[in-house]
Amino acid sequence: MGRLTTHVLDAAHGRPGSGIEIELFRVDGEQLTRVARASTNHDGRCDSPLLQGEDFRPGTYQLHFHVGAYYRQRGVELAEPAFLDVVALRFGIAAGEDHYHVPLLVSPYSYSTYRGS
Repeated sequence: MGRLTTHVLDAAHGRPGSGIEIELFRVDGEQLTRVARASTNHDGRCDSPLLQGEDFRPGTYQLHFHVGAYYRQRGVELAEPAFLDVVALRFGIAAGEDHYHVPLLVSPYSYSTYRGS
């Protein structure tokens, strides 16, 4: 059965990004509909998949990682406005039976992602 998972690595400090708020939206044209919300645990992962079962279906989605709040809570001095506040990743799910894993490697000034396994 297909599912969507994610995790966050804090590349600036070399550790998992714990306590980061994540929102998942389904994209329909210009409209975003929030379908899930979670926070990362001590290992930088969500405790359960963001999508699974009958909610997991092909389409375009967007993840919002609230990294500005994460760095502020850890005492990192950020410019106002922060260079990165909410990292938005738009991606497609084409196969309803696959495992889609979308990790985020982040620092206050850069990020990268890939389709993991």
